[in-house]
Amino acid sequence: MLVLLSIDQDSSIPPYEQICTQIIELVRQENLPAGCKLPTVRQLAAELGIAPNTVARSYRELEAAGVIETRGRQGSFVAAAGDPTRSRAQTAAVRYVTELRGWGFTDEEISGFVAAALRGLG
Repeated sequence: MLVLLSIDQDSSIPPYEQICTQIIELVRQENLPAGCKLPTVRQLAAELGIAPNTVARSYRELEAAGVIETRGRQGSFVAAAGDPTRSRAQTAAVRYVTELRGWGFTDEEISGFVAAALRGLG
């Protein structure tokens, strides 16, 4: 399977992070469905013109995050669970709201904090 990824050599984001981000986005958009086989480390490194260790690090990070699973000599695949980042995001949001409510903030104030943070990041 050909994975359409690219590395921006001028970016301040390390290549392994660029690979992770792009694969997660492809999984979220269902362009890489659960069970989909990923290129080998060497294949992807050759496609992207980067060191195999960089791709290997990306795959390790993605496996630790539950996005992909490695099946020994069979290779790496998108995890059967699909996109675990959504459930992690939901859990983080619940923790955030719970903590701020515990500090006495109203839901309206909490929404304001989130909106301000989003504006600051944009």
